[in-house]
Amino acid sequence: MDRKRLTGIIGGSAGNLVEWYDWYAYSALSIYFARAFFPDGDRTAQLLNTAAIFAVGFLMRPIGAWLMGSYADAHGRKAGLALSVGLMCAGSLLIAVAPTYASIGIGAPALLILARMLQGLSVGGEYGASATYLSEMATRRNRGFWASFQYVTLIGGQLLALGVTLVLQATLPEAALESWGWRIAFAIGAALALFVYVLRSGLAETEAFEKLDTERAKSTARSLWRAHPREFLIVAAISGGGSCAFYAYTTYMQKFLVNTSGFDRQVATGIMTAALVVFMLSQPLLGAASDRVGRKPMLLLFGVGGMLVSVPVFQALAAATDPVAAFGLVLVPLMLLSAYTSISGLIKAELFPPAIRTLGVALPYAIGNTVFGGTAEYAALWFKQAGIESGFYWYVTAIIGMATLGFALLPDTRRTSLIAED
Repeated sequence: MDRKRLTGIIGGSAGNLVEWYDWYAYSALSIYFARAFFPDGDRTAQLLNTAAIFAVGFLMRPIGAWLMGSYADAHGRKAGLALSVGLMCAGSLLIAVAPTYASIGIGAPALLILARMLQGLSVGGEYGASATYLSEMATRRNRGFWASFQYVTLIGGQLLALGVTLVLQATLPEAALESWGWRIAFAIGAALALFVYVLRSGLAETEAFEKLDTERAKSTARSLWRAHPREFLIVAAISGGGSCAFYAYTTYMQKFLVNTSGFDRQVATGIMTAALVVFMLSQPLLGAASDRVGRKPMLLLFGVGGMLVSVPVFQALAAATDPVAAFGLVLVPLMLLSAYTSISGLIKAELFPPAIRTLGVALPYAIGNTVFGGTAEYAALWFKQAGIESGFYWYVTAIIGMATLGFALLPDTRRTSLIAED
């Protein structure tokens, strides 16, 4: 791989890491700041409110995917990447300085909603732009390997958020962390996003975009649906199933280990940090495997395997008391999920022609992600509050089943890829 491509992949990946750090810092620290914005009710009620706002951020993602997907198809992949990280900087800074409910009343959760809306717009555009950029920058022979770094950095951002949480837990008293310490994480995110904005502005453009005819048709949601309705629906379905599983076994799992299993918050954070390190390191291995055996076998491995293990793993974790055993149980679905996440952006990019590729990746993904990923944590807490927590285990299984149907309908894009450049 030449230096230009390698620099582009590193630069695009670094920005992706910061984007997802900012996004996941909200979830990682919500157990501390929930009381600052929603002072009434028990712990589950407070978490339910913060989870609802987490879902609001997801509602903005289709809008961000639509606007910035079209923008990146019209003005370039790197232009879309720079815009997305700029919006993330603004959202994180707003959370860092937002007054509490005690200071301004209902205005506090309103500001939190505004910040998550900005972050939702940002992430909605980021996924499509980064997946397209990394896929187009990678070489044909090792495209699965290089494209897998989208999720390496996505998980890396989540790990960084958890790492910052661990440092704050170790250095601040719990009262200070709940009072003001959580703000540090969002200030760090805003500063990193500003740095990456400058970095991304200097990235090279992809060959696929540079070769596009300037007289091409505009990239719009209507043209995407008219030209590629089947691909649109399949991408939305597989994105919904993959996202539901991802959020159930990563962001929500930390709360599950505290709120259901009964682990201390620091222990739960430690379990998830260790599990996510393994999950992150598995991405390039499974991405490389898809370059050898094809994309479709990897997708079906996750689909069928995820349906089989979701209920028994959640049941076992609910009764777990040993952190090592809990760590091992969490790894089971995560390793299966890796077969999907390592190539999730790539398989979508390979389905669409370059003139509409970013929008084709971003918009149906954002819709599926919003409906089934953004609501996963809220659904889990709703089932728990209703006294039927096991219903969530079956819910996750059913949504993965929806994705498995989509996998079955997909071609093996390793052989049919519409990314012509090598």
